[in-house]
Amino acid sequence: MLFPDNLGEYLSIDETSLSNGELYTILTNKEAKGKKGTIVAMIKGTDSEYLISILKKLPEGKRRKVKEITLDMAPSMNLVVKKCFPKAIRVTDRFHVQKLTSDAVQELRIKYRWAAIDSENDAIKLSKKSKVEYEPIVFENGDTRRQLLARSRYLLFKNKHKWTESQKARAKVLFEQYPLLEKAYNLSMKLTNIFNTSTTLPQAFTRLARWYDEVEKSGFDSFKTVAKSVQMHYQSILNFFVNRSTNASAESFNAKIKALRAASRGVRDINFFLFRLAKIYG
Repeated sequence: MLFPDNLGEYLSIDETSLSNGELYTILTNKEAKGKKGTIVAMIKGTDSEYLISILKKLPEGKRRKVKEITLDMAPSMNLVVKKCFPKAIRVTDRFHVQKLTSDAVQELRIKYRWAAIDSENDAIKLSKKSKVEYEPIVFENGDTRRQLLARSRYLLFKNKHKWTESQKARAKVLFEQYPLLEKAYNLSMKLTNIFNTSTTLPQAFTRLARWYDEVEKSGFDSFKTVAKSVQMHYQSILNFFVNRSTNASAESFNAKIKALRAASRGVRDINFFLFRLAKIYG
């Protein structure tokens, strides 16, 4: 589906699933604010060459007037935007970058949790052999080691200033037991802080470069993968600090599609569902 009249200067591109994991690429106009005129294009699939061939059917003059497009870190999306909207600034969504660091922290937590589960299972087995009742170590906040690592999931996503009293107590024990996890958490929060507090592009460039160096010296393999991703998308990440644009509008529109799908109790007839989307948002 193409709606050339809905082309604006500020766009978002993202993918969503309608039914059975079938992905559709959606190009949306931010100025429509999720109402009539939001959908610029909705194309089945994510293959870059196919997407380019379809999007190039939009009038070239209008495509050249697009100033900025927000997108995720997928190389295919980056290529599509580069080929179809040559004058547009590409902005990598900050939340996709932050999610990479959060995932790296969670990966380390999960690694420790599996080790704690294995250790507890071995201790239980030994207790049974010795015919002694197993009693796990309980920390000052009331958690066992296994519970501590399981219950710390959500606090590691949040800034420490937003922790509840129980989360502060749990974090204190967690970081005493696993100092490397605290180091990883601080690296993740530093990146979030760069996005939140940097006011100019040069300032952000300097702070991001320092953060990159810190990650390189940290020794965390998962964070080194994050650093490589940041390096590959450095310019488009920095473009965020021009207008502080995010892909939130695209994510919000995806949520509206899912809500419509839920209200319809699923998508039985794809063509009719697309027709409804076109009438409401096209």
